[in-house]
Amino acid sequence: MSLNLRAASPADAAGLARIYDHYVTTSTVTFELTAPGPVVWAQKVEDLGSAGWPFLIAELEGRLVGFAYVGPWRPRPAYAHTVEDTIYLDPAVTGQGIGTRLLAEVLDHAQAAGAREVVAVIADAETAASLALHQRAGFTPAGRLERVGRTFDLWSGTTLLQKALAIE
Repeated sequence: MSLNLRAASPADAAGLARIYDHYVTTSTVTFELTAPGPVVWAQKVEDLGSAGWPFLIAELEGRLVGFAYVGPWRPRPAYAHTVEDTIYLDPAVTGQGIGTRLLAEVLDHAQAAGAREVVAVIADAETAASLALHQRAGFTPAGRLERVGRTFDLWSGTTLLQKALAIE
């Protein structure tokens, strides 16, 4: 398996949309009601890069098969060093260790960019693999929010996990 992890560029937007749109249209994990599409993804890559936060993609044999990034947890200045992570994989490559490598790499880049705490917000449904991935990476439970999102006529909650990248 020839896996390459690299910084995302706006040119990756179609591949990002392909992976994410699958989850928007087939699951309740994203809390999105409409798939955002490539234009939104290209802008997100630009915005996070301009802010200094990592946005990485995983390529397997030259094909984009996953992505991970961190972005601001909240907009207030006191939260400047706390970020939320996001990670999605093409369903065809789950269970192969790609998510583990991708999450570790984005967390290393986040720490280098000044992040000190990372929050993961994981939806209730179909997320056992995401919970396990984050727990293996050292995230610990930080709380629960019940019935905070409604997709496909279902109310869903979220589990919050947290990981310290640096202790000052």
